[in-house]
Amino acid sequence: MIYSMTGYGKSVLQLPTKKITIELKSLNSKNLDLNARMPSIYREKELDLRKLIANQLVRGKVDFSIYVETTADDTSTQLNAPVVKQYMHQLRELLNTSEDQELLKMAVRFPDALNTVREEIDDQEWQQIETEIKSALDSLTDYRLNEGKVLEQDFNDRIKNIADLLEQVIAMDPERIEGVRERLRKGVEELREKYDENRFEQELVYYIEKFDITEEKVRLDNHLNYFTESINSKDSNGKKLGFIAQEIGREINTIGSKSNYAPMQQLVVQMKDELEKIKEQLLNVL
Repeated sequence: MIYSMTGYGKSVLQLPTKKITIELKSLNSKNLDLNARMPSIYREKELDLRKLIANQLVRGKVDFSIYVETTADDTSTQLNAPVVKQYMHQLRELLNTSEDQELLKMAVRFPDALNTVREEIDDQEWQQIETEIKSALDSLTDYRLNEGKVLEQDFNDRIKNIADLLEQVIAMDPERIEGVRERLRKGVEELREKYDENRFEQELVYYIEKFDITEEKVRLDNHLNYFTESINSKDSNGKKLGFIAQEIGREINTIGSKSNYAPMQQLVVQMKDELEKIKEQLLNVL
């Protein structure tokens, strides 16, 4: 079972005097890259929230946001009446006018005309918010799981394609070896000189051993099986799958360099194409 690093989770908490919206968005990243945005009143809880998010999401570029919509009855911003009155008095003398409404519009725009009262976190309210944060995390995790199922199906299809191509390579190998043998024999015969048949066979065996791909075929088959086993394990480990994909690529490249046979090299190109698509998708796996 694998999880994608792409996900989205949202939860809304409606309180008597405010509406709190929690949003989580996640994209792929080598490590956990968490960007948190929240009102200043909740900043003292940021470290705890980071630990909570890190424990559940593990990896990814994560944007975490808390939005608060406050009703007028519960606003923390108040008019600084003495300062506003002083501004209006100075403006009245400066402009020589008694239009208080216009003076008030100007006065409230000046510095210190408004006071923001420092709020304290209500423990009961925070417990409710924390519950909604966990709910948003669960939603994002479910999203990741569903995305992971799509990736898992794609991986299984492409691993099967590589395995089928490997079967074709295995079936073609005797024909390739016989072709190498015939090319060498014809090359020697064209020299029109006598040669030691035993010595020729020894050299032929040495030459063919250099192009033997038996070990690569066995290792590639093992790597493909290991990749499938890792996908079906309980844990999602994109880095581990990435390492296995590298080993698969190494064996495919070696088969290609040793094959010296055009039809087999065409199969190797198809295997490489499938593997590259796997590697691209692995960047999204948790």
